[in-house]
Amino acid sequence: MIRSMTAFARSEEQTEGGALVWELRSVNHRYLEVSLRMPEEFRILETRVRELLQKRLGRGKVECNLRFRATSAQGGEGEILVNEPRVLDLLKACEQVEDWMVNPARVTALEILKWPGAILESETDMAPLHEAAMTLLDKALDDLIASREAEGERIEAMIKQRCESIADIVQQVRKRRPEVMASLREKLLQRIADLDVDADPQRVEQELVMIAQKLDVDEELDRLDSHLVEVANVLKRNEPVGRRLDFLMQEFNRESNTLGSKSQDSETTKAAVDLKVLIEQMREQVQNIE
Repeated sequence: MIRSMTAFARSEEQTEGGALVWELRSVNHRYLEVSLRMPEEFRILETRVRELLQKRLGRGKVECNLRFRATSAQGGEGEILVNEPRVLDLLKACEQVEDWMVNPARVTALEILKWPGAILESETDMAPLHEAAMTLLDKALDDLIASREAEGERIEAMIKQRCESIADIVQQVRKRRPEVMASLREKLLQRIADLDVDADPQRVEQELVMIAQKLDVDEELDRLDSHLVEVANVLKRNEPVGRRLDFLMQEFNRESNTLGSKSQDSETTKAAVDLKVLIEQMREQVQNIE
């Protein structure tokens, strides 16, 4: 299935430890390039996150952001734990300093509690939050890929429509080839007649054959048909095909240029121009395919 590289996904979950939010943004890129931002307490997950992204995404520049908001209990409204050894040491130090002072001011209990280390920081078990974050990332990736596939379907429909138009143009050019060659033959014979000279009929036929060979575009038309078949086959593959399609667009463009250079009538020239327009439209969209 065709996937676009441009997409956005956001997944949020409220856990017992706090709120987790993943935001994923991706745009087109030659390779997979991941830009990752996470809170410090989730940095241990960086390797797992990158491995998961590499496993599920083929190409694209991906911005992957995790936000975490702790619950109120973790925000300081839970039980206050006093670091008893630390506080006792602080009290002894205060008594010693007071003995050295003439008029010591009494230190209040609140001032002691404000001292660094007097209150024990409650340690949160981050393991459940880490697993919840990874599970939520997997869900966000599901949404991102679904968005990529939806956009990919629209791109695929456009490519198929352009390919049908190219096939029609190729058929029209091939159908007109005998008419074009007959017109060239008539023009050459008319020029010889205008010169009022006796031309060797055999020599005239040889010149006509040489001109026909130089202006022969059957090979280019056959290649265009072949590229159309290959595009249809590539679109059916269940893998990233953006690079393959980009290569085919270059081949399409090469054949249309050759067709234009060999053109000897306005209709064929117009057909070559129309081909280039259709190919460019496809190429612009192909740049965004994974």
